[in-house]
Amino acid sequence: MDLSLFWDPEISRHLILSAVLGAVIGLERELAGKDPSLRTFSLICMGSCIFALMSRYVAQTVPGADPGRIAAQIVPGIGFLGAGAIFKSTRGVSGITTATLMWITAAIGTAVGFDKFPLAVSATLVALAAIYSLRLVHMLLSYVRAKSGVKEAEIGTGS
Repeated sequence: MDLSLFWDPEISRHLILSAVLGAVIGLERELAGKDPSLRTFSLICMGSCIFALMSRYVAQTVPGADPGRIAAQIVPGIGFLGAGAIFKSTRGVSGITTATLMWITAAIGTAVGFDKFPLAVSATLVALAAIYSLRLVHMLLSYVRAKSGVKEAEIGTGS
């Protein structure tokens, strides 16, 4: 049996890298106790990679086809998922960071699919650095607000 019909090391390399990078971002959500987490982010990244790989395949095999049409559909698809992660309640809005990370994770998977490995790895590292460092800033601001008696809603309102 010819295994090359079912397995391609090049494709596997793309899928594994995208799954790992997505899992790294998902791990941050998991450790923060947020949903969705590890598996979802890994699959978002891998799915975006698959669409990018298909775009490349179409460009190479179908004369006159527009390869950008497949890749362009990643954005609205992720927008739909991200919108489902955002919740509004009487306490405010939650899930915006998770939705944004879904969007970034899809972009990372797309970068992997288009062979932009340094971009994908760098974007993953910068996203994690931003999440962790800005979480510390947020905690510091919350502490300062609590000590000063300023409510979050009063900031920027001129009160």
